[in-house]
Amino acid sequence: MTALLVVLGAAVGAPLRYLADRAVQSRHDSGFPWGTFTVNVVGSFILGMLIDAPGSVGALLGTGFCGALTTYSTFGYETIRLLEGRSHAYAVLNVVASVAAGIGAAFGGIALAGVFWA
Repeated sequence: MTALLVVLGAAVGAPLRYLADRAVQSRHDSGFPWGTFTVNVVGSFILGMLIDAPGSVGALLGTGFCGALTTYSTFGYETIRLLEGRSHAYAVLNVVASVAAGIGAAFGGIALAGVFWA
């Protein structure tokens, strides 16, 4: 049953990741990967909220949905592409901002989680 929940969550998270990434990126004129940054920060927040969630909710939303929504591989790829394109400032900003915002969002989600899982 747990594997099915993970698959169902991923079936929603993966297309949402693609659509959200494209929607956010289309609104920005810079070379900074705003779409990936956004989905990763949102996913970090949701995962923070799920830290004390019951097992089936964690499997569906944490592992399945957030696992498919967030993307470390694209973050790495886009950072390398920025470096190759000589956009060093954007590459450094991408790494620093993504890590800081992701951790901050996770802590924010943890703080808010008490409201839902207490």
